[in-house]
Amino acid sequence: MEINGEIVREEYRYADLGLSPQLMRAIEEKGYVQATPVQGGAIPFFLDWKDVIAKAPTGTGKTFAFGIPMVEHTDPESAAVTGLVLAPTRELAIQIQEELRDLCAFKEGVRVVCLYGGQPIEKQIAQLKKNPQIVVATPGRLMDHVKRHTVRLDRVDTVVLDEADRMLDMGFVRDVTRILDLMPKRRNLGLFSATISREVLDISWVYQRDPVEITVRADEQNKPDIVQYRLEVDRGRKAEVLAQLLELGEYDRVIAFCNTKNMTDRLAGLLSMRHISCEAIHGDIQQRVRERTLQKFRDGRLRVLAATDVAARGLDIDDVDAVFNYDVPDENEYYIHRIGRTGRAKRHGVAFSLVASVTEGVRLDEIARNTGNRIRAVHFNERGDLVAAKET
Repeated sequence: MEINGEIVREEYRYADLGLSPQLMRAIEEKGYVQATPVQGGAIPFFLDWKDVIAKAPTGTGKTFAFGIPMVEHTDPESAAVTGLVLAPTRELAIQIQEELRDLCAFKEGVRVVCLYGGQPIEKQIAQLKKNPQIVVATPGRLMDHVKRHTVRLDRVDTVVLDEADRMLDMGFVRDVTRILDLMPKRRNLGLFSATISREVLDISWVYQRDPVEITVRADEQNKPDIVQYRLEVDRGRKAEVLAQLLELGEYDRVIAFCNTKNMTDRLAGLLSMRHISCEAIHGDIQQRVRERTLQKFRDGRLRVLAATDVAARGLDIDDVDAVFNYDVPDENEYYIHRIGRTGRAKRHGVAFSLVASVTEGVRLDEIARNTGNRIRAVHFNERGDLVAAKET
């Protein structure tokens, strides 16, 4: 890890970060002892009200890095919103809310509300009337509430932009800057992201004051343990091959990524016909249905989640056994974020890419070359075992 350009090799334990008994009890309830590098780097500065810009790989615990100090700073007696987290997608916003609520488990009186599009705004207004101190929101829905005067941000102390590069890339720049301008008493701003884009740096330059820069590189300690494979398959046999891999690996919880909404629906149908529980999640599905599907997946009642890239950075599920690129993604970044759904929290992960055309093969070669990932070519031998492609 680097802090302001200097390499720091120190390991951090939560017990050494000066946290309150309530926060320590919540962390211990989750079974955590060792803080991740981004947490150990960011938490002390956030507790001291410093601005932070943190770049860290997916799955390295960024939510706790800003969530712990935000909850620590929150006064249970306050009736005003003092902490705000902006997220690019509904799914990520919901996940952040759940993690913050876990941290608040023993800090009685601290309330967390999540505001996002697709849910009736009246329900959210009712929740806001209960005077939450922490709001997690997507930028568009938060601006809806601001215009309706159903939320006040003038007493916010801490603001965090999670997945900042993704949020700004999705066109939320204007909403984000308007929101930041509404908080004159803001004491610190955190920008957390897997990559630091030009847009993120622009926000930092305008709105942060001497930010502490934290960079956690994907070295052997924090790089996800993900073995990556590619299989050449006939296009008409993709679902059959996926089903074969599921049984061979005995995977219980899998995400299969497709490039289009129609293909996720089609895949869900094809796997269901093979008596494999699978449901689709994409932008055209009603939010309540998406939430129900995600909960089934988390609870283990759904074996396969067929998803478009809307879910690649919106989910935070630590125990995904394998990821399938049912379609080879169009962008290098999509590939990184897709496979980052497995191998989280120091678990072993597996990623398979199904290649059904010359174009997909060339694209995957480019991804491997540009991202530095080793993607091993494999195939099924006559016995039905998965072997290296060079084996006869």
